[in-house]
Amino acid sequence: MNNHRAIDRRQALGSLAALTSLAWGADSHAAGPTFELATFEADVTPPLGHPLLGGATSAVPANSIEDPLLIRGLALLGPDRPIVIASIDWCEIRNDAFDRWRDGLARAAGTDRSRVLFSCIHQHDAPLADLEAERILRRRKAAGQIIDLDFHEACVQSAANALKESLESRRRVTHLGIGRARAERLASNRRYIAAEGRPVHNRNSGSGGLPAQSAAPEGTIDPWMRALSFWDEDQPVCVVSNYAIHPMSYWGGGGVTSDFPGLARERRQAETPAISEIYTSGASGNVTAGKYNDASRHENRPVLTHRLYRAMVDAWNATQRFPLTQAGFRSIPLPLKPRDDHGLTAAELNNKLDETEDPRVQCFTALGLSWRERMDAGHVLDLPAIDFGPAQILLLPGESYVEFQLFAQQQRPDSFVMTLGYGECGTGYVPIERAWAEHDKNIDSWGWVAPGSESIMHTAIAAALAQSG
Repeated sequence: MNNHRAIDRRQALGSLAALTSLAWGADSHAAGPTFELATFEADVTPPLGHPLLGGATSAVPANSIEDPLLIRGLALLGPDRPIVIASIDWCEIRNDAFDRWRDGLARAAGTDRSRVLFSCIHQHDAPLADLEAERILRRRKAAGQIIDLDFHEACVQSAANALKESLESRRRVTHLGIGRARAERLASNRRYIAAEGRPVHNRNSGSGGLPAQSAAPEGTIDPWMRALSFWDEDQPVCVVSNYAIHPMSYWGGGGVTSDFPGLARERRQAETPAISEIYTSGASGNVTAGKYNDASRHENRPVLTHRLYRAMVDAWNATQRFPLTQAGFRSIPLPLKPRDDHGLTAAELNNKLDETEDPRVQCFTALGLSWRERMDAGHVLDLPAIDFGPAQILLLPGESYVEFQLFAQQQRPDSFVMTLGYGECGTGYVPIERAWAEHDKNIDSWGWVAPGSESIMHTAIAAALAQSG
């Protein structure tokens, strides 16, 4: 590729070495496997009056559409069953709603649920889906509403139909592209050390401007924008961009928006109409734009949009291509446990739902009860991963902390590891153990997994990325 900078030598050498290994029972034939790619898109914008963020916090229902919400994705077809990667401009998709989306896309692609890597970008002025939680509210004749069930099903069907139709115009893909670049002055960890020396966790999404938040160092982040692309010889077909940050400049006023990630994605798409642009959020439960969000609301969104867009361009310009010779797939059980503290047993949640008349508390409680009943019934999450040789992709649940993304990269230090966050979002935050010890208040407000999750996550991630032979 002309004018494309090479990634650093260590990564390139590691990628070349990875090409020689057909691990994971990867797709292969003596003459080499052939692959085809289909890309799809559907509009998933809610109607005016629809709840945003599941009606569970200070967010008000949709009162304007600032820009449309989309689902974009790809289906990779090879010798084995198809693999689907999809990203949606919604806040969260939880529990049985997550199953419904994966099943709908899997059926359209002719594959099974486990091979659908489906994630939310996690904008807050956007829908949140949990079907059982909504049914709980309806059975209790509660005032709160999380999701309109008919609207939700229409979105699933629209996306599935778009995917199915896209298979008729699928294209051959022969090469994989990988590139990365630093995103400057964008991400910061919620956690920083206050002047008196104690840790605080208040660099929130969609707010900023406090001197202490701005003055403190960025903290633990993953500074790299990653771009993984698919090519037909020297012709690019699709690129998946990935960055770990909460995707809000501001939220809560009812203006439906894809916020700065969606706006940056659309700017790139307008510049590269022949390439399908897909943006995914990394594991960023504890990473926001807080340090660089100056609380100017409308004025700062374009600034964050440009910085993310610039990183997307730079990662694309750093792309290096490799022959696409494998698409190994692995799915690892992820037995996270539900919390019993903080009033989160099934009995306590049922009692709370019976007692409260606050619609927001009703929605929040129903979300917890849906997750709790699902876990008590024996449901086990899965952690899917794809091995392309030079690159790997894996999907983590909910608002996994960025340390899990960094841990994933440590498992394959000489490779290109792309981590998607916001998969099965019934978990809420998935923190590291230090967050419990430091009384990270974010966990109290949106966390449904028990302490001890860090070791469970590490075990599953290591298994997902382990090399065979």
